[in-house]
Amino acid sequence: MLSGIEENVQLDKASSLKDGKLIIINQQPVMECALDILTELVQHKTVTLTAKGDSIPVAVAVANVVTENMMKGNSKILGIIVDSESQGNNGPLVSTIRITITKTN
Repeated sequence: MLSGIEENVQLDKASSLKDGKLIIINQQPVMECALDILTELVQHKTVTLTAKGDSIPVAVAVANVVTENMMKGNSKILGIIVDSESQGNNGPLVSTIRITITKTN
């Protein structure tokens, strides 16, 4: 279930992972999303951002703002996975990204 803050910036889906939280990023304001990710990092040790297509730059910007500005020295990016997936029968491929952020302290 989405928290009230996540609903305000329209993070579509959030599901629990065994070691953190998975958050799907869509077209939304970067700073609002970064604040929500920061809130999730307080509750969970690890947060994974995932985005498709035109939302990829938003996810990258959010990860940078959180790790380089908001939690400088207290977080790091564990991994980045870039992939693509098909959009149905013979449909075009759409790029996807998963960025995993963790607290270091």
